[in-house]
Amino acid sequence: MNAAPPDRRIVLAVAIALPGTGHVLLGQPARGLGFALFTLSLGWLSTKIAPAEASFLLRHAGAALVWGLSVIDAHRIARILCIRAKNKQSAAFL
Repeated sequence: MNAAPPDRRIVLAVAIALPGTGHVLLGQPARGLGFALFTLSLGWLSTKIAPAEASFLLRHAGAALVWGLSVIDAHRIARILCIRAKNKQSAAFL
């Protein structure tokens, strides 16, 4: 029998703390590394493209976008794994 997936609230908190770590917690380290690298690269690129008088958020818009997508994706995967685990558990009782 497979181990229970991590609690999706914990995955959400970890994903908010650092991009890609939620995926690592879910057992998808390559996907997490991809999100982390894209966050860094788009953050760097947006700081080079944005004008000097731009706000902090605008200067780091690329990183914020990918980081937000990473959080959403990690929570979505955790929710799916939780539903699958519940379905397997209920099917075992039948």
